[in-house]
Amino acid sequence: MKVIKFIFDNLLALVLLIIFAIPMLIIWVITTLDTGQNGLFLHERIGKGGKPFKMYKFRTLKGTYDNPITTEQTHQFSKSGKFLMKYKLDELPQLFNILNGTMSFVGPRPDVAGYADQLEGDDRVILSVKPGITGPAQIKYRDEASLLARAENPIEFNDQVLWPDKVEINKDYIKNWSLKKDFQILWKTLF
Repeated sequence: MKVIKFIFDNLLALVLLIIFAIPMLIIWVITTLDTGQNGLFLHERIGKGGKPFKMYKFRTLKGTYDNPITTEQTHQFSKSGKFLMKYKLDELPQLFNILNGTMSFVGPRPDVAGYADQLEGDDRVILSVKPGITGPAQIKYRDEASLLARAENPIEFNDQVLWPDKVEINKDYIKNWSLKKDFQILWKTLF
């Protein structure tokens, strides 16, 4: 089944890259003009085996930030960035991550250093699979940005509420993985 997942990921990523090549080029130009920086953004995340990798995204923010929690209070979103994030179009470059073997369509979402790489005990099962563009935790926390924006202390809320719940959701996903579940997650993500 894992071989089927690998083949599915790579074939779908290749087909989608062909279909979205021109729209992605247009988005890149727009984000470059809108942010005043290269519209393609590389961000270090923690992947399978706890190894860092560069995740591709379209730039949605103006300037450079070290804060791992992104809210309108802590970051300046570009005009195009709000639109891209709303429709998850900023994630399209991650098709390249699938093709280079660092990501899958479905799996635990890759996090910045200081989270997944700090997992201990049976929580480290999350690092046994490739991270995904989408996953069950992303479905549950589809409105994560607004949850964080409403929190009095977004980092504390993330660390004490969201992150522990995501770990449990992702552990359950891995322990009960099936190709059928992956298709259901993809369907829920899109529709």
